[in-house]
Amino acid sequence: MRRSRLMKTLPLLPALGLLAFATPADACTKCKCKADKPDQKQAVSVKADIVDTAVAAGQFNTLAAALQAAGLVDALKGEGPFTVFAPTDAAFAKLPEGTVETLLKPENKALLTAILTYHVVPGNLQATDVVNADKLVTLNGQKIDLSTDDGVKVDGATVVKTDIATSNGTIHVIDKVIMPSTKDIIDTAIDAGSFKTLAAALGAAELVETLKGEGPFTVFAPTDEAFAALPAGTVESLLKPENKAKLQAVLTYHVVPGRVYATDAIAAGKAKTVQGSKLTIKAKDGQVMIDGAKVVKADIDTTNGVVHVIDAVILPKD
Repeated sequence: MRRSRLMKTLPLLPALGLLAFATPADACTKCKCKADKPDQKQAVSVKADIVDTAVAAGQFNTLAAALQAAGLVDALKGEGPFTVFAPTDAAFAKLPEGTVETLLKPENKALLTAILTYHVVPGNLQATDVVNADKLVTLNGQKIDLSTDDGVKVDGATVVKTDIATSNGTIHVIDKVIMPSTKDIIDTAIDAGSFKTLAAALGAAELVETLKGEGPFTVFAPTDEAFAALPAGTVESLLKPENKAKLQAVLTYHVVPGRVYATDAIAAGKAKTVQGSKLTIKAKDGQVMIDGAKVVKADIDTTNGVVHVIDAVILPKD
């Protein structure tokens, strides 16, 4: 799922605009001009790239400024192809007061880049491709959700214009700025409030810093209820310092390297964990199972991976 280094840093930039260069057609039949002169220029039509198309449109000044501040202009002028869901100036104006100014500050460049690349999908996707998908993986790494229940929606933003062709991709204009998750796996779990035992276990196993790292990781996260369903005394025993290695083995069996979404996990059937053993993944009667645990909530994006909530603690087989 890795793209070129260029595509990893990509942001987005939309707009309309087509540069056409042409000489007037020879419409006179009575004139004495020679249409077949060797030096006569032929009419040509040249598409602008994503950046130049956006600038020419005049409706994406904020997006252009953001792209410049993030150092992504050259990236979006690259070969691509890219599909950009481009917010207009009016879309940026809907953000809370001061948000744009804060994002444009040099110290917030990483966050700005994350937001911009969340609006860009690798490949050249037309409207027909978009409406036939329910999720798309962005250059940010996280997925955007698509729906057609009330017009075409991208993470809640309405697509107001589609299929603007450029030399290096396609632009679809949206009426809101869409936001990726800005929390890592650990902070996401803590904020959820239903993973207190998991958080305590990660602390005792000294795995917190690892799961706050760059990753990406896929975590099959047991809820507090899942830990409570273990035999009496099991959690207390695992949290003892002398059982740290065993606790680490149990916890890392719940972690798979990479960002693996539910559909990909089901298609793979198995996944090698950080612990070393392989998980079995299958769908049965519409229910995704990880070993013997049910996935009760899937595809929770974080800045450094994805979380799938499960209803039981799964244990390594060896």
